[in-house]
Amino acid sequence: MHMAQFGDLRLHYDVTGPEDGMPVVFANSLGTDYRLWDKILPMLPADLRILRFDKRGHGLSDVPDGPYSMGALISDTEKLMDHTGFKDAIFVGLSIGGMIAQGLAAKRLDLVRAMVLSNTGAKIGTRDMWADRVAAVNEGGLASVVDPTMDRWFSKPFHADPEFPAWRNMFLRTPSMGWTGCAAAIAGTDFISSTSGLRLPTLAIAGSEDGSTPPDLVFETADLIPGAQKELIRGAGHLPCVEKPVEYAAILSAFLKAQGAG
Repeated sequence: MHMAQFGDLRLHYDVTGPEDGMPVVFANSLGTDYRLWDKILPMLPADLRILRFDKRGHGLSDVPDGPYSMGALISDTEKLMDHTGFKDAIFVGLSIGGMIAQGLAAKRLDLVRAMVLSNTGAKIGTRDMWADRVAAVNEGGLASVVDPTMDRWFSKPFHADPEFPAWRNMFLRTPSMGWTGCAAAIAGTDFISSTSGLRLPTLAIAGSEDGSTPPDLVFETADLIPGAQKELIRGAGHLPCVEKPVEYAAILSAFLKAQGAG
């Protein structure tokens, strides 16, 4: 268990893999912690140096007063990568993690040489949509939005899976301030212009049943970047690394190997 201190903020992170391995950074979604990736890691190439972390307001990281800006989330990630010596890395981001990937690539190409945009967009939703959700959470906590969120996140069959309650509980145990703070960051972000200027190897992954970032949104974002690859995982929702880990790991491994992984 590792904590990095940046001013008043402490971020929880974990580094695994050989010291000389290919650096890969994973950034998770709103309402989850770094365990989001647990299922797929054993199925990836063995020569990876992997950094996972809990963004501010999530997991074991600090929960500063919100709202947060996307710039702050990107800066947190930048500082953590500098702190841990991760540079020239493959950045894998899901949902808000994919927005962080886009912003960081535009800011620090020395840190990001390729990226995986999973279930994300250059712009997600509208300010009014996020304002309504934030208001609901401020009034009734995350319990007030958990059921519609789970419907957007997971395919109907997965709701009967024994693992489903754990993901529901993870969402519910996210600090409300952390969730609303990051929701504000998403609401205020439009990376269409900056992402369209990116020129780096990119893989976009979408889930056919994703109600949060539908395939059209994910692939429209991918189309902003010349040469970006697009993969659709059928029968999966917003977190295909949870619902379809074998297929997700195979797609991700192929991309990592194309970037030089063993």
